[in-house]
Amino acid sequence: MKKLLLRLSVLAAISITAVILLAAALYERENVPEEAVFMPAIMYHSVCEKAPADYIVTPRQFEQDMIWLKENGFESVTEQQLIGYTHGECDLPEKPVLITLDDGFYNNYSEVLPLLEKYDMYAVVSVVGEYTEVNAPADPHIPEYSYLTWEDIAAMRDSAHFGIGNHTYSMHSLSGGRKGCSRNEGEPLDGYCMAIRSDIGLLQTQFQMNTGFVPVVFAYPFGAVSRESLPVLRDMGFLITLNCSERPNLITRDPDCLYGICRYNRSGLYDTASFMQRATQH
Repeated sequence: MKKLLLRLSVLAAISITAVILLAAALYERENVPEEAVFMPAIMYHSVCEKAPADYIVTPRQFEQDMIWLKENGFESVTEQQLIGYTHGECDLPEKPVLITLDDGFYNNYSEVLPLLEKYDMYAVVSVVGEYTEVNAPADPHIPEYSYLTWEDIAAMRDSAHFGIGNHTYSMHSLSGGRKGCSRNEGEPLDGYCMAIRSDIGLLQTQFQMNTGFVPVVFAYPFGAVSRESLPVLRDMGFLITLNCSERPNLITRDPDCLYGICRYNRSGLYDTASFMQRATQH
């Protein structure tokens, strides 16, 4: 008898849990804003003829990804389309996708641009200022490891297939106990805000001086987000921030939804179908 009661209690607990989970899912679905649009975002890094790795895909893999997106009805969107949609100024495609590339590798220009042109796609490249100003001139235009020069960046913008983002000037590192531009434990708030404003602002100034424009997209290095950074980024004029959380996005008519766009890292260790099915599910 005791065993029977125990089994019934377990079954009752499981049933109650299932009902709660179902109710939560239904509540979430019913409370999605009417004009919310599902948008996957993909994060690439280096695209070159090296062995595929977590942050390297080959041009062939990138092309297969573009073909898959096209065949499955996805259309790449620009940062300006996203901003326009959230302000009620335009509509988005039925199946939008945001394509991004982080760190500013030269191969984003040499290898990716021809494929974006071939498949009529668009991508946002987030540049690390130090890599462009120090590393790129020292060893330019080697697809396997070089970084974009200012001339490359200007040409990419002129192509109409690229948007450019800020990926910090010199905070793409783990040195000094800080991960990217995150706030250190115990760091005074004023000092933290001054540090990131100085670094990110330096790159914005260099963009203006070298290309005549300033980005409105900011990508967090390593996806290391500190909530204290958002007021600073807003004040600096950024309208979109990108992180590395692998979750789907819902784009609404609220501009705040663009702060914290989640992205799936495109590892070269997976085939196109496996990766895309995971990145585009919702």
